Amino acid sequence: MPLAVRTYTCQVTWRDNGMHVWAWDGERPAPAGWLLRRVRPPGARSSSATSDLTRLTIDVHGAPRTSASSVRLDVASAVSWLGAHLGDTEHETSESAIWFGQVGVLAARLVNAGRFLPVVTTEHERLVARWVPALDTPLMAAVEALQRAAPGVCHDGEPGATRSIVDRFVDALCRHQLRESGWHPHAPGRDAANRARVDVFRALGTSDPGITTSHQRAVRCLGASLDRTRRRSSGEPVVLPRLRLQPPDEPADDWWVELQLVDDADGGRWCSAADVWSQTPLAVDLAGDVEHLVVLEGVLRDAVSLIVRHVPALDELGDEHQPHTVSLDLAATSAFLDEAPDQLREIDIDLIGPERLMQATVRVHAAARDAADAHDAGATRGRLGRRAVVDWTLSIDGGDGQHPLDEAAAARAEVAGASLLYSGGRWVRIDGEALRAAQRRLSTFRVSHSSLGGAALLRLAADAEDQLEVPVDLEGVAGWTRLLLEGLGDDRLEEAEEPDGFQGTLRHYQRRGLQWLRTLAGAGLGGCLADDMGLGKTATTLAHLVSRPGPHLVVCPLSVVRNWQSECARFTPSLRTLVHHGSLRTRGRDTLFALSDYDLVITTYGLLTRDIDTLGDVSWTTLVLDEAQAVKNASTQAARAVRAIPSHQTIALTGTPVENRLGDLWSILDAVNPGILGSRRNFRDRFAHPIERHSDAVAAFRLRTITEPLLLRRTKSDKQLVPDLPDKIEQVAWARLTPEQSILYRQVVDQLLVDADAEQGMRRRGIVLAAITRLKQICNHPAHALGDGSRLEGRSGKLDRFDELLGDILDGDDQMLVFTQFRAMGLLLRQHLLTRFGLAVPFLDGSVSAAGRMSMVDRFQAGGDRMLLISLRAGGTGLNLTAASHVLHYDRWWNPAVEDQATDRAWRIGQHRTVMVHKLVTEGTIEERIAAVIDEKRSVANAAVGRGETWMSELSTDELASLVRLDAPSTEGTP
Repeated sequence: MPLAVRTYTCQVTWRDNGMHVWAWDGERPAPAGWLLRRVRPPGARSSSATSDLTRLTIDVHGAPRTSASSVRLDVASAVSWLGAHLGDTEHETSESAIWFGQVGVLAARLVNAGRFLPVVTTEHERLVARWVPALDTPLMAAVEALQRAAPGVCHDGEPGATRSIVDRFVDALCRHQLRESGWHPHAPGRDAANRARVDVFRALGTSDPGITTSHQRAVRCLGASLDRTRRRSSGEPVVLPRLRLQPPDEPADDWWVELQLVDDADGGRWCSAADVWSQTPLAVDLAGDVEHLVVLEGVLRDAVSLIVRHVPALDELGDEHQPHTVSLDLAATSAFLDEAPDQLREIDIDLIGPERLMQATVRVHAAARDAADAHDAGATRGRLGRRAVVDWTLSIDGGDGQHPLDEAAAARAEVAGASLLYSGGRWVRIDGEALRAAQRRLSTFRVSHSSLGGAALLRLAADAEDQLEVPVDLEGVAGWTRLLLEGLGDDRLEEAEEPDGFQGTLRHYQRRGLQWLRTLAGAGLGGCLADDMGLGKTATTLAHLVSRPGPHLVVCPLSVVRNWQSECARFTPSLRTLVHHGSLRTRGRDTLFALSDYDLVITTYGLLTRDIDTLGDVSWTTLVLDEAQAVKNASTQAARAVRAIPSHQTIALTGTPVENRLGDLWSILDAVNPGILGSRRNFRDRFAHPIERHSDAVAAFRLRTITEPLLLRRTKSDKQLVPDLPDKIEQVAWARLTPEQSILYRQVVDQLLVDADAEQGMRRRGIVLAAITRLKQICNHPAHALGDGSRLEGRSGKLDRFDELLGDILDGDDQMLVFTQFRAMGLLLRQHLLTRFGLAVPFLDGSVSAAGRMSMVDRFQAGGDRMLLISLRAGGTGLNLTAASHVLHYDRWWNPAVEDQATDRAWRIGQHRTVMVHKLVTEGTIEERIAAVIDEKRSVANAAVGRGETWMSELSTDELASLVRLDAPSTEGTP
């Protein structure tokens, strides 16, 4: 009897996130062979490439449960198979296959319309990225219609089953289109957020949705953001959980931690968990409608689950059916604040505290006020008489300013060991150990620092943040203490009136300088008036001296003795003035008697050293150190002599408080206020090295705290200060070496590099410095370097450039200053000017007497000479040469402060024309490279510029070669 032919119909069932195809003839399932022949997507050579044969337990209506062979298809293969199967008219099509075909049509419609969004989720403990449909109300209705129409064999009948199938179909179609388009993700930048974007979108474009990343946290953050976007697009409320810490109404009551929900896009829309459980209008408004309250409840339950697992202090939330708050006593609240913020940060839940609860720093506060009876008229330097009474208290700083701390409340908190403190009507968090340290410091200071002098106040202010275990705030309540601790800045000073006995009118900034000097005197302090050259420091100082009883001693370089004489006669004729100088000065015992008849004595640094025994026996009211850079080296005889002179106040005058190193500043300020910056070694370790070597901002701040009140500096470049001072225009005049200069230059460089490589220590430094000096001389002129008296014309590119500049200047009626640091070069220039231009130009160098110097200056100022040659050392300071409108630096002193001082002989008060400054520099030589260093580091009042030329001697041989090499293209011709 022949076997009956069975007719099978393909059925489709969704199981385990995949589509299973099996067959049924109404009684029994089809065998595996039949399935493998029929279930093959178009283009596949065998089913094994795109399918997986498995067993499926089937519940068929009206038939017993049975086990059937099935082919599991991934979604991409399922879409292809459905398209082919539903188009096959030769075989019967099942309702389940038709239903899945409708799912595929809906998914394709969604993808083609761009109705899809990316999401990041977790599947089987693995982060995956998928595409999901963005469903509005009509589309949701379509999905629900499919759910209702699904034959029983299609899925398990769960409410969300159809939606899950649609999601997987959309995901597969999106991936297919991305692969077909050849798209690859790209995000600029290599930070975690950008790398996470690349990792997620790479997973969205491949067949494997798993995310391979080393930025798990960033991926989860991105996933949360994408999920909020998805829910918002579907009309769901997008809310985030957060916790609020609520203080009690009474300090003795418990604190509360409240669970809340807040709108992701509008922080002003929020409600408590209690609102959600009670379905209050506030919760309904946040949800959008009553139907969406279930979404809010789900967010709350998920949040509670996370919080209970990660924040032990809040595990009570898990015990409630409708969790919303937890109460904590003071100790538990302190522990919660120590641990919970980090724990909550790990699960991305915000903790907000009461607006007035803050982490506060306990500080010791000092209010300094002038002691009315504290002034000691007999005080001298090193024994400063004006003192301040200091009231010490505790304060708290929570970032919104400082507030007094109730000491009784602080004592109670210390006993309880709590980190929360209620003081002054507000709660603050403090560190218990810091509180105990502050109380110890307070007790100590009330005993040892109840009365302080000005210098001690400044030192304490500088140490307040850095040196003490507890920060200290120092406040001047009124008078000199307030001005001193606020820094005595120019903008804080009032303008003092000119005193009786002063003949003349001070400028507004000079009157502020006078007030500054008076304030320092009131505080028992000296100071450094560091205004630019030409701003009238002498007149300001004389106005201060004439208002104080004498005697006063002025120490200055010989070059400015005459200037002090004439300024005294002009501004303070009532002061009986004596110049203590020269072979006819009184000596020995007669000196004291002679000095007693004068209010003001003028002497030089050299004579002070020789006559220290006599001058040191006088109790001077004021000691003035003019051109105070003369004492920048504390080990010199002049610096030691200055420190041996007793005075109530010492004033340093200089235009360059820092020429090369911060050590210069220490020397000057230590001369005017001994010990205020500590010992030289202490200053070097605490300030100079950290600032100069490491640009230490904290050390710089501490130094400014001490020095700012003691150093007043104004510059002529400030047009508000001196609006009528004309401009200063600086320009480099470039010159090229001649072939002869190039040969000489290379010879010196070659020998230098050989010697520098062979020697070390002091001998090496000496070789380097000598070679550098010789290179500078070669750049000036071969005759200068050789010293052989040979001809000058045509041998130096710099001299030729000098002649060009001079010709242009002489065509007009301008006067000119020419500076050189070498006396020998000055003599060569004087000879050249006479031979080439017929100009007999005076040369002011160190051999010129004081009378000869003043004669040269007076003649030049009167227009008797068109030009004045000046040795930088002899005439770079102290001279008033405003008749010149051109300044030429033939060779440059490699220190901008010294160079600026020389330029300021012409650019100063009294100058009415624009000053042109010409700086001769030879191209391709050490001069060009050092010029660049000078221009980059031109700063007088801040960190060090260098150390003159000595720093070059410490360079390695390779560094030295880079500095001194000759760049061949810059020379004229080929040697």
